[in-house]
Amino acid sequence: MEEIQHYIGGKLVSGTSGRTADVYNPATGEVQAQVPLASSEELNQAIEIAKQAQPAWAAQNPQKRARVMMEFVRLLHRDMDKLAEALSREHGKTIPDAKGDVIRGLEVAEYCISAPQMLKGEFSEGVGPGIDMHSVKQPLGVVAGITPFNFPAMIPMWKFCPAIVCGNAFILKPSERDPSVPNMLAALMSEAGLPDGILNVVHGDKEAVDGLLDHEDIMAVGFVGSTPIAEYVYARGCANGKRVQCFGGAKNHMIIMPDADMDQTVDALVGAGYGAAGERCMAVSVAVPVGEDTANRLMEKLAPRVEALKIAPYTAGDDADFGPLVTKEARERVKGYVDAGVNEGADLVVDGRDFKMQGYEDGFFMGACLFDNVTKDMSIYKEEIFGPVLSVVRANTYEEGLDLAMSHEYGNGVAIFTRDGDAARDFASRINIGMVGVNVPIPVPLAYYTFGGWKRSGFGDLNQHGPDSFKFYTRTKTITSRWPSGIKEGAEFSIPTMG
Repeated sequence: MEEIQHYIGGKLVSGTSGRTADVYNPATGEVQAQVPLASSEELNQAIEIAKQAQPAWAAQNPQKRARVMMEFVRLLHRDMDKLAEALSREHGKTIPDAKGDVIRGLEVAEYCISAPQMLKGEFSEGVGPGIDMHSVKQPLGVVAGITPFNFPAMIPMWKFCPAIVCGNAFILKPSERDPSVPNMLAALMSEAGLPDGILNVVHGDKEAVDGLLDHEDIMAVGFVGSTPIAEYVYARGCANGKRVQCFGGAKNHMIIMPDADMDQTVDALVGAGYGAAGERCMAVSVAVPVGEDTANRLMEKLAPRVEALKIAPYTAGDDADFGPLVTKEARERVKGYVDAGVNEGADLVVDGRDFKMQGYEDGFFMGACLFDNVTKDMSIYKEEIFGPVLSVVRANTYEEGLDLAMSHEYGNGVAIFTRDGDAARDFASRINIGMVGVNVPIPVPLAYYTFGGWKRSGFGDLNQHGPDSFKFYTRTKTITSRWPSGIKEGAEFSIPTMG
């Protein structure tokens, strides 16, 4: 059986804690590898290595750091197939979806090549008699990222690429469910010319998470996962004086207006609702048709499309719409939500609970489920399911549909499908949610904009990638200078002014 290792100081390092976790192939249900769970001693060693390496890396000029990122992008293209296959084997998502995972991370690496521009400070000449003032952006030191299972390539790159190009050293604690790709990314960074110790991958569980949050040499922490854990990480990290950004759960609504192109809407719903088996924080999990006629037309087209979705292992290639859930526990959790929805009175129009994949009976597969007549007091509406389950909540009016999204505790993403520019503009202006799509079901911003939800989907003042990432991973120093010529003799006891 394969033994996965940590990646510390530019090389693979065996775990010494004696604790491991099983890594499954979700399509077969078989244990295919074991990953070490780091002790606090192992974590501390990695942090010390990063701390020793960081000053020399920070002293490199931004152009040289950006060139490493340029080479990393080239290597990602070279190894795309290899990365996608490893990702799919441990996560279960299809190969095309896995390539998308890598590409969305690669795009952030491309954006980070602009570091020389993004790290420029400001200068003002003659702010006072013989006085000049300028600002510089400097790295924080050693920073960390705690990333989830559902995007084992994209989200680690969203974290470590901007952090590293800003001059920091980075400790990555990825999900123990699919740990191979983070190791592969770290090895590619080394091949691209990154000095040893600047990017370290430490596998672990809560002990490693708490170690990062408590260690005095970790200056900032980024997290993506469930809201309860996001709140925990944010509170503990902030209590220890760290800069923290945390992104949690979601319940993304799609408002469907009576004038929407229904064929386009249904295409968008099946892709955004069931892609990656619904294991996306930006998945559409609630469809809100406005008006009974809109709802009836939607269901007439949607139900047969959901029933016809192709579920298969990643080895099926383009013939699969989605694959298995990541673990048996995840599948049972999703099934429990479907059971609850039935018990609470929702209409289960498509029931995928008993789906079995021929030849893969022990895999973690589950068929697509579609609910109609869901109400906002039901658990399947209030809580994040993170599986192939779509709920239809019928709204009588536009205002009622708008209120559903606005009053929900989560505020990650939302979409409206309409041909009415006035309705779309009003919706985008009023909605209290961080990422908005107009006839776009999954409004994930491109790398040069910023990604982040509102309400209980996001904690912290700065978001992921885009300009916010350069702000998060640097701190500003402002220098005021005056040279001896022209300085009046004698002490000044009043507060300095520029008048």
